[in-house]
Amino acid sequence: MLGTILIQGMGGLYCLMVTSAFMSLMFPTIYGIALEGVGDDATLGAAGLVMAIVGGALMPPLQGAMIDLGVVAGMPAVNFSFVLPLISFIVIAVYGYRCQLHAKIESGR
Repeated sequence: MLGTILIQGMGGLYCLMVTSAFMSLMFPTIYGIALEGVGDDATLGAAGLVMAIVGGALMPPLQGAMIDLGVVAGMPAVNFSFVLPLISFIVIAVYGYRCQLHAKIESGR
């Protein structure tokens, strides 16, 4: 995401394409981590996770509003607008790290 924000032209576009490839792996991984050990409530939890995808409907309008600003912080607003997905990916990375840390603590390592 930082490459998409900071690199102009085709380099930034390639960074965005690579990000899309990683995103295709992200949801199934989060899905599996979130439902681990839920037991009988897995059906309800799975439904909640699937409905949470709707949250992604908020990003395009927010990014569009940022793009409409023009130039932000000395860079094209299109590039700067990818700060929103960057923040989302940071939250997801923290979630994954905390789940991994929790699993290590539970296993006694």
